[in-house]
Amino acid sequence: MNFTESMTAIFEQLQKFFRTETVVGQPLQVGEITLIPVISVTFGAGNGVGSGKDQKGNDGEGGGGGAGGKITPTAIIVVKKNDVSVLPLSGRGAMDRIVEMVPDILSKVGGQPKDQ
Repeated sequence: MNFTESMTAIFEQLQKFFRTETVVGQPLQVGEITLIPVISVTFGAGNGVGSGKDQKGNDGEGGGGGAGGKITPTAIIVVKKNDVSVLPLSGRGAMDRIVEMVPDILSKVGGQPKDQ
């Protein structure tokens, strides 16, 4: 596989992965409220090929390529009827922030958590 073929293969795979749905997630319906995750996507790709001769005069070639990515939840869009708000998840760990938001989300839905 030459350089062009290798880069094309990498970017074809990245194109399948990084779609609009990757950045703005699928809406989740919770009662009358719709939650839409917003995600930050960071990625990088690299490729290299080369050819040459060894000490005995034998031809050789090699190459390599790779890609890496990071997906981070950054916010949740909360939609209730005509009211839209954005709850940012930046700062501390996203899961901690989501757990802390549960009471706020429930209050926006109009309900309170019931004691068990």
